[in-house]
Parts: sequence; C-alpha cells; structure tokens
Amino acid sequence: MKEYYTEIPQISAKKATKKARPRLMAVVNDNCTGCEACVDFCPVDCIDHPSDADPRGHVIPQIRIRWHECIGCQICARVCEGLAWNAIDMIPIEEFEATYGVQITNEKSPPEAAAEASSA
Repeated sequence: MKEYYTEIPQISAKKATKKARPRLMAVVNDNCTGCEACVDFCPVDCIDHPSDADPRGHVIPQIRIRWHECIGCQICARVCEGLAWNAIDMIPIEEFEATYGVQITNEKSPPEAAAEASSA
C-alpha cells in the first residue's frame, strides 16, 4: 500500500508564479466533490472555491481552477487521481482555447482584469 502513495507529489512550501503559456490546462469535471485534496499541492495556488459557488447537489461546491494562473503542471490531476475522484482533466491548450473561447497568454491576469485595470 505504501508504494501507491510514492508517486503523489509532496506539498511544496514555496509557491511559484506563472512565467509562460502552458501546453496543458487543468479542467474540473463532474466527478469533483469539492474535497480540496488538490489545493495544497498546487505550486501556483490557483485552485479554490468560487465565492458565488452553486453546489449543484454537492454538500461542498466543486473547486475551480483559475485558468489565467494555471501553469499546466498536472500535479492537481495526479493528486486527484491518486487521492480522490479523478475529477481534473488535463487538455491541450489549443483545445481549451477553442472550447472555452479564451486566449491563454504568459500573463497571470485574465484579459478582462487587464482591461479594467488599464481603464481605471
């Protein structure tokens, strides 16, 4: 049983920041129970619960991954697969952009926030 947990990354005390456009994007699927097993493992701290979350029958609302901060490291997906419900899918960045209609850049802030900040 001990070998099962050796592939799960250890929690890092150091938080990184986004430096480049990722090749993959983490996307939460319907298996998510909101257990937060993945939250502490994210090296850029981009996983949380939305403040206006609708639990949709879940006791705890599903987590969200802030796409503009995600670095595509796959750690959350590996942790979820090993410890929880396999509720995070990693999809190619081009597929993510086409599906969700957003442009992923090297910037940490979403385009809407950048536009709001420049107009203020």
